[in-house]
Amino acid sequence: MRHDTHEAHAHEREQHGHEHPGHEHEHPGHEHGAAPDGSWATAVRATLHCLTGCAIGEVLGMVVGTALGWGNTATLVLAVALAFFFGYALTLRGVLKAGVGPRAAVRVALAADTLSIAVMELVDNGVIVLWPGAMDAGLGDALFWGALVIALAVAFVLTTPVNKWMIGRGRGHAVVHRYHH
Repeated sequence: MRHDTHEAHAHEREQHGHEHPGHEHEHPGHEHGAAPDGSWATAVRATLHCLTGCAIGEVLGMVVGTALGWGNTATLVLAVALAFFFGYALTLRGVLKAGVGPRAAVRVALAADTLSIAVMELVDNGVIVLWPGAMDAGLGDALFWGALVIALAVAFVLTTPVNKWMIGRGRGHAVVHRYHH
């Protein structure tokens, strides 16, 4: 995917007829083809980014589904769909701001976030589903909010090593990194 993203960025530069300084591998220690910083700090930042989008979508989906009286399955489907939407949207915002065209930006967001969001959603929804009574709790119940917060925290802890592994191999948020100044 790294090669495809690099080609997409080159194509964007050709289409628009200009260069974007800093968009090539000009970060210290990140020469062309070098693996980006695969440190735990970088993985934590990437996971916090992912958690932000997932939490917005997850909370919104759970609140909307619960408020509308939807069943557990419909509420979970909405929450997961919105988590992916907001997770990708946050990445798209930054990549588009860096001057990447919409089609290439979508490819970057998909490459950067899909596995991270999927792991986060699997874990946090698994915790909620397995937590006795959490899926049946109402918006005014401490159980609803407590289970949701704990589920997102567990998902963060278990997704961080996944992001570290991907970043260390030039995948995941490493794909986005080259577009940040």
